[in-house]
Amino acid sequence: MKSEQSTTDQPPRYLTSVIKMLVAPHQREEILGDLQERYARRVQLQGASKARRRYWLESLAYMRPAFIKRKKTEYPSTGRRSASIYSHDMIRNYFKIALRNLRRQKVSTSINVIGLAIGLATCILIMLYVQDELSFDRYNEKADRIFRVGLKVRLNGEDVGGPMLGISAARDLQQEFPEVLKATRIRNQGGEFVSYGTTSFKEEYLLSVDSSFFEIFTIPFLKGDPKRALTEPNTLVLTEETARKYFGDQEPIGKVLVFGSEKTPYRITGVVRNVPVNSHFRFNMLTSLAGYDEQHTGWIYSINFYTYLLLPEKYDYKKLEAKITRLAENQIGGELQSWLKLTPKQFREKGDDFGVFLQPLTDIHLYPLSSRGELMPGGDIRYVYVLAAIAAFMLLIACVNFMNLSTATAVGRSREVGVRKVLGSVKGQLQQQFLIESVLLAVVALMVGLLLVGVALPFFNQLTGKFLTLNLLANSLIAAGLVAGTVLVGVLAGSYPAFYLSSFKPVLVLKGRVTAGRGSLNLRSGLVVFQFFVTIAMIIATITADRQLRYMRSQKLGYDREQVLVIHDTHMLRNNEAVFRGNIIQSPLIVMGSISGQVPVGNSAMDTSPIMSKENPDQSVMSRFYYVDDAYIPTLGMRVVQGRNFSKSFSTDASAVILNETAVRTLGWQKNPIGRELIGHTDDNGVKTYYRVIGVVEDFHFESLKQKIGPLVMFLGRNSGNILIKTRTNKLPQFLASLKQKWESFSPAAPFSYSFLDDRFEQVYVSEQKIEKVLTLFSSLTIFIACLGLFGLATYTAEQRTKEIGVRKVLGASISSVVALLSKDFIKLILIALVLASPIAWWSLTQWLNDFAYKITIDWWIFALAGLLAIGIALLTVSFQSIKAAMMNPVKSLRSE
Repeated sequence: MKSEQSTTDQPPRYLTSVIKMLVAPHQREEILGDLQERYARRVQLQGASKARRRYWLESLAYMRPAFIKRKKTEYPSTGRRSASIYSHDMIRNYFKIALRNLRRQKVSTSINVIGLAIGLATCILIMLYVQDELSFDRYNEKADRIFRVGLKVRLNGEDVGGPMLGISAARDLQQEFPEVLKATRIRNQGGEFVSYGTTSFKEEYLLSVDSSFFEIFTIPFLKGDPKRALTEPNTLVLTEETARKYFGDQEPIGKVLVFGSEKTPYRITGVVRNVPVNSHFRFNMLTSLAGYDEQHTGWIYSINFYTYLLLPEKYDYKKLEAKITRLAENQIGGELQSWLKLTPKQFREKGDDFGVFLQPLTDIHLYPLSSRGELMPGGDIRYVYVLAAIAAFMLLIACVNFMNLSTATAVGRSREVGVRKVLGSVKGQLQQQFLIESVLLAVVALMVGLLLVGVALPFFNQLTGKFLTLNLLANSLIAAGLVAGTVLVGVLAGSYPAFYLSSFKPVLVLKGRVTAGRGSLNLRSGLVVFQFFVTIAMIIATITADRQLRYMRSQKLGYDREQVLVIHDTHMLRNNEAVFRGNIIQSPLIVMGSISGQVPVGNSAMDTSPIMSKENPDQSVMSRFYYVDDAYIPTLGMRVVQGRNFSKSFSTDASAVILNETAVRTLGWQKNPIGRELIGHTDDNGVKTYYRVIGVVEDFHFESLKQKIGPLVMFLGRNSGNILIKTRTNKLPQFLASLKQKWESFSPAAPFSYSFLDDRFEQVYVSEQKIEKVLTLFSSLTIFIACLGLFGLATYTAEQRTKEIGVRKVLGASISSVVALLSKDFIKLILIALVLASPIAWWSLTQWLNDFAYKITIDWWIFALAGLLAIGIALLTVSFQSIKAAMMNPVKSLRSE
């Protein structure tokens, strides 16, 4: 007990040892005595715990520069000893000298600050983008335990699976596997009209979910009970923004909103916070799935439900995935057998396949399963990698510029180094001096870079479609990391110049003889090659992306997208839809109009089902279905290559179909498809319905050019949703105003909504357009920063070869020959960069183009053009210094000092 007490009374031994090691010897005994005396007194009065805390604080106070012992350094020339190079006064002196030198060398300082500032600003912008992309869905407290079930189906060589399953998959999985703690479904109901009194809105972000949705996802409730909010049919939960939109400051709980043209009432049972923007789904409203189609079962019946599972902590989801595969064999296999009359074995023997898999929640945004079927447009992990690489390269190029320009100005500071060495400065002091200069310059560049970020962030948000903010005060960790990173950049950028400048021999530099040495020359040349390697690769990427986008815009689509207006939500007119269409097409400004839910581009209703010929019912072909009227094909300017279009004159066209050319080829009907029959649905009595082929339409792109044109079957049938009209007017504002007036006379509640077909086509390639613009922007910045570095190297070369140029001019050399002499070396470096960059750029762009079914070829002239652009930019950059050196008076350059 006694020994325990004595141990408690002793101050921390390791802290005492640190003080003995750091504090100056003449102060050590006095400081330690005072500390231990005060510690013992506080133990008796306040207790050991408080005494130890105060001992820590007082010990840290004695670790200031005034108390720390100074290491003595011996000058090699005199044998005298001086204060440590790490003393407080010496470091303060370094900062004074650094500021003085930076002010004196205004040109090189400005170039370095601009280059580093642009590099840092670019890096900050891209890192904000990357951080946002990687943060998707991570706001959920159980994000690492949530998985989505995806469907794998390969039919006739085409992947037709996706992120959705049938209506009963969630229920079956939770019942079958105890490791599935919770399961929930989401169904997208966006585009519904919702009204309250005289107020009506079209809700694009409307989801139907199970009541277990709130037990899996982190959706904070502001009003209502999450456990009971959606347990009953026809109940509804709003976001706070939507509640304010409909009710203002009124209490929304208990009020009723009316949905759709059927006027279905939904009672509000809760209000939640707005869903974060970095989520793979978005909603303004959540309706209940309670009681929804409970009579139906199946995993591939009504495949429009997103199924999510909550698993235990640290559970290996691959184990469950293997188990689900066996269950899917029974569930999906049985449904395929009743659907296609094929056993799973027969299905796979044809070369087809099916199955399911689990996808982590945090992978959904950056690893989307397909371009269709996602709740929100996804990102692409490859673009994240590309932008992160651009950020790293931009920062490296800025550091390279600093090195090149610092060594270029080395001759001007060589005498300073020589004099300081003669007066006793050691190599370490000089290195520290130059590193402090580079760090100081990097900090200045950071401040300028932050100003650039503030100016550029709104434009960058517009370019990328993000809502990024830079709030350093809100996150001290990011601010500290930014400062630490900047200091690191300053040290890395200044390391080579510091070691290079401090290695000068005083005898030589005071005589004016400074030589770089082959090693440093090779290093600088390598750095320039690296700069233009990145620059040329980005030029090639930008040209290729621009060509691919131009190619897609100019591609023959198989329909006319010019001056085609699409009026949306015409199903709200119900029985008056056809009357409205007949009314507006009377206008001489309208050529023709069609009613259909299908639009060739953008999001539109389109079924996917297998088709079978009457001749060969065992062979199925996965096909898209279009439901159109007799005016659809002529309105869009499609061409019927065989047979005829639908016609009201033939009553039998109700059981007729029109195929596209791909469907004809897939069915093997190239010779004579007209008159052949497809098997339709089978009723409860086993009676089959057959559809006769009356025409073949030329292939047209009903999806993005990323996908090949697949088989398509057109049916004649009522399918409301849109009215497509072909116009012939240049007075669009007046024309649209007249259409709006007519619409309001038919439907005063639903707002008039429209789009143009060519605009919808452009929207399909928004992500590609964004990446092309980003590449163009950063290619331009990369070229600019590379030119700054090249300017530095040109300056260095001209100064190193001053006397050589003087001798050549005395011997009769012309200015043009001297300029060519100085430019030749740079052209060699750029050609080396071109040779290195071309194969890597070709491989990377080939991988990117593989995403497109219809794509350009990467021709040789793209690489030649990139090389010529790089050479031209380089020559323009170095020409100023080359001409200046060539025009110098040879008497001045040959003067011996």
